Amino acid sequence: MKKRVLIVEDEDKLRRILELQLLDSGFDVVKAASAEEALPLIDRSDLILTDLKLGGMTGLEMLQLIRRQDSHVPVIVMTAFGTVENAVDAMKAGAADFLLKPFSLDHLTTVVNKALEVRHLRDENRRLKEELGRKYHWDNIVGRSTAMQGIFATIMRVAPSRATVLLAGESGVGKDLIARAIHHHSPRKDRPFVKINCTALPENLMESELFGYEKGAFTGANTSKPGKFEQADTGTVMLDEIGDVPASVQIKLLRVLQEREFERLGSNKTTHIDVRVIAATNRDLRAALEDGTFREDLYYRLNVVPIEIPPLRERKEDIPYLARHFVEKLGPETGDRVFDISDSAIDKLAQYSWPGNVRELENVIERSMVMASGETLEPNDIRLDMVLRQRHNTSSEFGLPDGMSLDQYEMELIKGALKKADGNKSQTARLLGLTRNALRYRLTQMGIES
Repeated sequence: MKKRVLIVEDEDKLRRILELQLLDSGFDVVKAASAEEALPLIDRSDLILTDLKLGGMTGLEMLQLIRRQDSHVPVIVMTAFGTVENAVDAMKAGAADFLLKPFSLDHLTTVVNKALEVRHLRDENRRLKEELGRKYHWDNIVGRSTAMQGIFATIMRVAPSRATVLLAGESGVGKDLIARAIHHHSPRKDRPFVKINCTALPENLMESELFGYEKGAFTGANTSKPGKFEQADTGTVMLDEIGDVPASVQIKLLRVLQEREFERLGSNKTTHIDVRVIAATNRDLRAALEDGTFREDLYYRLNVVPIEIPPLRERKEDIPYLARHFVEKLGPETGDRVFDISDSAIDKLAQYSWPGNVRELENVIERSMVMASGETLEPNDIRLDMVLRQRHNTSSEFGLPDGMSLDQYEMELIKGALKKADGNKSQTARLLGLTRNALRYRLTQMGIES
């Protein structure tokens, strides 16, 4: 669609010249001879081109009125009285640009195009922020259970503060989503949110990734590079899988939490930062304290506001709401063929143990929607993961399948998780609730290389 430019100019001849140039450049044009005549046309315009000196209300006064109304329409001002003071006043009032008469018509077109491009980028940025806000609104963190309602209340209480939060819960319960919700409802919501997956960082690179390094700090460090904490300055850092951080890095994290400072690798210069830290773990850190793999002082620094997120099997009353939410959410991504899920299909979901929690439920719903033949998901459409599914035909009180030892059953679980994660060991460890080292040990014991 053509962009509409409103010309506000009290000189008839110049107003006509400007109109012809903009029409020739592909714009739709509306005209006004005064600010008073222009005011009713502002909401229907994509850009305003106005003279500063007008009879009655001046162009600058009109600009100030537009900004007080919180309108985002860009305004370009023109004047033959091109003093620095006029330019400064116009730009302070929110003008997109400033044209000094006389100006070339080609320059006018360039300035108009540039202002419209800037507006497009700002509108797109505003739209993306609104979408982000909706994504992390409560409607997208679904939970009607008493436990989840308590978590929502805690989020609202802790979000306005800078208190460190420790999110605990099994893999797939939604720790990332809750961390982002805390950030979004905090005064830092317009500042960076930097997620650091501690499991995915090799131990020998973790320090440089977190805190940055100076040129020449190690072989291959050809330039200086800021770390994740510097990138998150004035914002929020999420330390995912904090239980897998090695002892040498734990000391530096403790200093960041206590003193809000650190040094880059290879530097003696202390960097001060202002970050809010949210840590997450699927491990029992208290057990890690007892076996000496996690520092006690760091644990208490992280555990200022603990939030324990229960697994899905302990809040099955949330399953109907989650299932319907995912059907609605995934509809466009799966071809808009499935629009609902039956009560009997939800009953089937409720009978499953959900070792992968909410993440697994979303994957099951998506897989079922892709393969479904009708517009409503029925029990036969629900495709559960048969490897990780709890087996009902058991010969012992501990629930082992007939003729299968504990070691064999463990191997089947690990093989199934490896397949589900496409061979990715870090993701497999998260699915099984293990550390990467624990998984590697089990694979070695079983003779499984990949």
